[in-house]
Amino acid sequence: MGDVLSLVEQVEQQVDKDKAAKLAEKVAKGKKFDLNDMRDQLEQMQNMGGIGGLMDKLPGLGNIPDHLKQQVSQGKEVPRMIAIISSMTKKERRNPNLLNGSRRARIAKGSGVTPADVNKLMKQYMQMEKMMSKMAGGGMKGMLRSMKGMMGAMGGRGMPFR
Repeated sequence: MGDVLSLVEQVEQQVDKDKAAKLAEKVAKGKKFDLNDMRDQLEQMQNMGGIGGLMDKLPGLGNIPDHLKQQVSQGKEVPRMIAIISSMTKKERRNPNLLNGSRRARIAKGSGVTPADVNKLMKQYMQMEKMMSKMAGGGMKGMLRSMKGMMGAMGGRGMPFR
């Protein structure tokens, strides 16, 4: 079923409340979620044991296919994503639309990954950015609908939100 209470306690202890408040204020004002914000979120998630550590505590995530669970539990995905974002210039992190093919190839080379990995990160960023804009516009209901779509894209049946 998961251990939601210990997850809540862990989040309270380890999340940088100032950064979280700034991001919430930024999203509420309708400002664009950028790759700097995504990197901050990934770093905080990594401090809490990575995606695998969080997934173990969340109920309802048993629908995720085994190959995805194995990939996540190895803990390599988040540091790789942070490395990709860190290989971008400040301007690219603030304005991801600048990332054309040659820039993506340079970023891939600088972070030790393939251009396909950079493209995968950008797809995940676009999903997060869409979710954040829905949060600003539609509140919690819009965010839950967006999360349901993301879970479906991951291969699971999604979460039971309507």
